[in-house]
Amino acid sequence: MDLYGHKINQAARKIAKKTNEKLSCLGLYSSQWAIIYYLHIRGPLTQIEIGCYLNVEAPTITRTLARLEELGYVVREAGEDKRERKVFLTPKAIETIPLWQQAADELETVVVQDIEEHDLAVFQRVLQQMMKNLDSI
Repeated sequence: MDLYGHKINQAARKIAKKTNEKLSCLGLYSSQWAIIYYLHIRGPLTQIEIGCYLNVEAPTITRTLARLEELGYVVREAGEDKRERKVFLTPKAIETIPLWQQAADELETVVVQDIEEHDLAVFQRVLQQMMKNLDSI
């Protein structure tokens, strides 16, 4: 039997490692980029929303956000509910996103090279179904 989950996990680890190699010279790591990218496409979010999207526990998100705050890339402000905190990108982050995005895009190009568009579309559908299946348990 093929171990699809294992193979996906290994591919994800390799992508994260290569992303770190690409972004570390720009002062960022893949876990930080994931948060910045999500905030960039979605706008301000709560720490809980970020954690749910990334499937990461609250303490991990808190530590990563604290580091991003130290770097001047995010600010956390009290939300409507005093217990929640909204996370916003800073102008410094917004100005640097194109540089990080270019590095991520270059890696993405390598990752999918020599793979037909049709195969990528099937792969996308399969991954979405796998995520849906995992959400059901």
